[in-house]
Amino acid sequence: MTSTPQLKLHAAPFHTTRWTRVCLAKADSEDGRRALADLCDAYYEPVVAYLRSVFRDADAAREMSHAFFAEMLGGGAINTADRERGRFRSYLLGAVKHFVSRQREMQLSLKRGAGLQAVSMDEEGVVEVRDSGIISPDAAFDRQWALTVLERSLEALRAECHSGGKERLFDHSRPFLTGDSAYGDQGAAAAACGMSIEAFRVALHRMKKQLRQCMKAEITGTLEDAASVTDEMQILFEALGG
Repeated sequence: MTSTPQLKLHAAPFHTTRWTRVCLAKADSEDGRRALADLCDAYYEPVVAYLRSVFRDADAAREMSHAFFAEMLGGGAINTADRERGRFRSYLLGAVKHFVSRQREMQLSLKRGAGLQAVSMDEEGVVEVRDSGIISPDAAFDRQWALTVLERSLEALRAECHSGGKERLFDHSRPFLTGDSAYGDQGAAAAACGMSIEAFRVALHRMKKQLRQCMKAEITGTLEDAASVTDEMQILFEALGG
């Protein structure tokens, strides 16, 4: 009997979840179990974001996330992932929805005296009518997924710049890549890099294209059809707010 791999419950760097790794995770082997643990670790925060939006309780969301991923690592749910069907991101979202539904059913059965164990869920704390300014659980999942892809892509770009001796350029360009800096600040950034404003803008334009390629590489690994990359990129940018 094989042992269940230990889940690392923390916000790990996002590893590209390629369908080949999903298929590998189905195998009853050391490599398969390691791949499955990597998948769960990579998608931990998007799942927490979804559950936090559902239950409006950070502690409950973490508790449910632990239970969900423990089940995934137990070797059950992941076996239904099909490389020939769509996106792994969508599969995982569907899996956590199904998990929540089953936990609610178990909770109700427990209340009826069926004696089933269930993760503690305070259903009275679930808001039935949400403020229009609060995003839905699905949107919370997609937004955190997009933020994680973006962060992973920025790290890949930083590594490229470091290997090319352009780490300072990356450091001063990053605020403009993520929308954290105003257009008027480019002059100061250019001066810090020892560049003219024109040269800095050209370099920044190239870096934005590189970042987009890094993001496409991250996303491509989650799809069975490369033709779906454009649609998935659109979903990512919409989740990030445009």
